Amino acid sequence: MSERVVKPVGRGFLFLDSHPAGCARVVRDMAAEASSRPADKRRTALVIGSSSGYGLATTIAGLARFGIDGIGVCFEKAATARRTATAGWYRTAETAALAEELGRSWTFVNADAFADTTKDEVLDLVAAKLGKLDHLIYSVAAPRRTDPRTGETYQSVLKAIGAPHSTKSLTFEDGAPVLQEAVPIEVASDDEIAQTVRVMGGEDWTRWVTALQDRDLLAPGFNTVALTYIGSELTGPLYRQGSIGAAKADLEQTALKLAADGVTAMTSVNGAAVTQSSSAIPGIGLYVSILHNVTALQTPVQQSIELWNQLTGETPLDLDTEGRIRLDRWELSDEVQTAVRANWEAATQDNLADLADAEWFLAEVRRLYGFAVPDVDYEAETEVDVEWPTGA
Repeated sequence: MSERVVKPVGRGFLFLDSHPAGCARVVRDMAAEASSRPADKRRTALVIGSSSGYGLATTIAGLARFGIDGIGVCFEKAATARRTATAGWYRTAETAALAEELGRSWTFVNADAFADTTKDEVLDLVAAKLGKLDHLIYSVAAPRRTDPRTGETYQSVLKAIGAPHSTKSLTFEDGAPVLQEAVPIEVASDDEIAQTVRVMGGEDWTRWVTALQDRDLLAPGFNTVALTYIGSELTGPLYRQGSIGAAKADLEQTALKLAADGVTAMTSVNGAAVTQSSSAIPGIGLYVSILHNVTALQTPVQQSIELWNQLTGETPLDLDTEGRIRLDRWELSDEVQTAVRANWEAATQDNLADLADAEWFLAEVRRLYGFAVPDVDYEAETEVDVEWPTGA
C-alpha cells in the first residue's frame, strides 16, 4: 500500500502525476453519460488505444451502453517510488471494474500495440475469450514506432509541410491564460513526413486486420474503423495540411485498400475534444476554447455512442463522398466556423476572456490527469499503487 496526497505538478499542459481517485471518477462520469441499457445480443470488439481520448470513450460507450465484450490494448506506466502511475493506468483499472460490475467480459493488455508479440498475445485472448470479433477500433497516437520486421524505429513530428507557418496559441502562466500571437512552426523534411506516416498512418492498422484474418477471427459482418480528425481551416496548416495530416490521409487510403480487399473498413472523423494528444498541439487549445465559447461541444462519449449506433446498424452510416464516417458536422458547420474565425482573428490578450473559454480548457486538461474533478477530495491521501486489471 502506498497512500499519499497527490497534487498537480507539471509544466504547461503536461502533468507529472495523475490522481487515482480523480481518474476513476472521470470513468464513472463517462459511464453515466453513456447510460447502460440491456444488450440485444452479444457483440465483441478489440480497441487499440483504449486508455485515453476517443479510444477510452469508445470503450466505455461500447461496454456501458451497448453491452459489448472486448479487449483493450494500451501502453501505460505503473506507479514508482517517485511518480504515480499514468492517468491511463488508473482509468483502465476503473474501466475494468466497471465492466465487471456490468457483467461484461473485458481484458486489458498493457503493451506496445506495434509489436508482433503483442498481436500474438491479443489474438490468443480474442480466440480464448471472445471467439470472433465483430468490431476493431483503431485509435493510436504515438511519438514513435519500431517496425517489428526490421527493428527500425520511426519518429513522428508535428510540423508544417511546404512553407513555415505561425499560429496563435494559448498558454498558461501561474494559472492565468496568455495569448501567444505567433508561435513558429517548422517545416518537415521529406524524411520526417515519411516517418510520421509510418508511425501514425495505416500500416499498423492493416497488420492488425491481416493478423486477425490469418487466424480466422473475424465474425460475419465484421467492421473496423480508425479514428481520425480533420478540423478547421484555422488549424489546418499545422494539423490537416501538416505532417500529422499526411498520416491521417494515409489512414484514409488504408481504409479504401482494406475495403477493396473485402473488409468493411472506414475512418471515423471525430469532432474537436480536449485530449492528452490534442492539448500539446500549438493553436488547438485556443481553437477549442473559442469553439466552446461559440457552441456546445459534443463530448467524446456522445460521439462514441453515435459511432456505435452506426457500426452496430442501429442507424445508417453517415458517410461523406470519400467514404468517411462524419461525427464532426456540428463542428464544421458554416455558422459555427464563421463565428470561430471571427473570434480567432479578433482575439487579443485584453479580450481573450470574452472570446475564448480558456479557464474551461485548462480545467479539461487537468481532468485528463484526474484533477479538477468535482467531489474528489484532493487534500486526502489516496492509494497510488493500483494493480493492473487481470480481466473482468
